Amino acid sequence: MRYVAAYLLAALSGNDKPASKDLKKILESVGIEADDTRMNKVISELAGKNVEEVIATGYGKLASVPAGGAVAVASSAAAGSGGAAAPAAAAAEKEEEKKDESEGSDDDMGFGLFD
Repeated sequence: MRYVAAYLLAALSGNDKPASKDLKKILESVGIEADDTRMNKVISELAGKNVEEVIATGYGKLASVPAGGAVAVASSAAAGSGGAAAPAAAAAEKEEEKKDESEGSDDDMGFGLFD
């Protein structure tokens, strides 16, 4: 991921075709030792491609990835029960909020940030 980030930083700075020396310079500026094999793999995969188009394609692929099952389960339960699940879900949500509020006081365990 660091090599992709360095490539994107180089591309955003106006360098249309970042080379390994460009990526090394970026990575070394933040104290990261560059692995030539991985860095060259990123460069070869992105060579000749427009970074904005690659990002747009990635967004399209991410849109098709399912994100969590709770929403789908809750919506299918509400549809299947004719809406009777909505009050039960609201009650469960209130109960969860109360639970979270009571646990909140123990979060710092007696240690303050500036003590």
